[in-house]
Amino acid sequence: MAFLCRTSGHRRHAFTGPLLLDVLRAAEPAFDADERKDRLRFLVSVLGRDGHRAVLSWGEIDPEFGHVPAVLGLHQDGRDLGDQAPHLVVPGDRCGGRHVSEVVEIRVFADDPLWS
Repeated sequence: MAFLCRTSGHRRHAFTGPLLLDVLRAAEPAFDADERKDRLRFLVSVLGRDGHRAVLSWGEIDPEFGHVPAVLGLHQDGRDLGDQAPHLVVPGDRCGGRHVSEVVEIRVFADDPLWS
């Protein structure tokens, strides 16, 4: 993945690891099977050890909708991140805006409980 940040110049790093979508699907979120677009009301919250939190919509990472290949990076530039893994990496974000280091929690929410 490549990040471009105007304030600090170019930063390019290659992250490898599982797609966030694959990890989330393994958790089997409670989508309404009768409603194809039910997935679009779900949000994904990712928290890092330092307290930085990023939020993505399910539709953003779902191949039928936005298809952004967000990665949970276990390796950076070919180097195993070890205890610092995983990192959330969202391709296309400017300046790594939703890059979350040392992910400690991932939650999937339907929009209803968050806003009520």
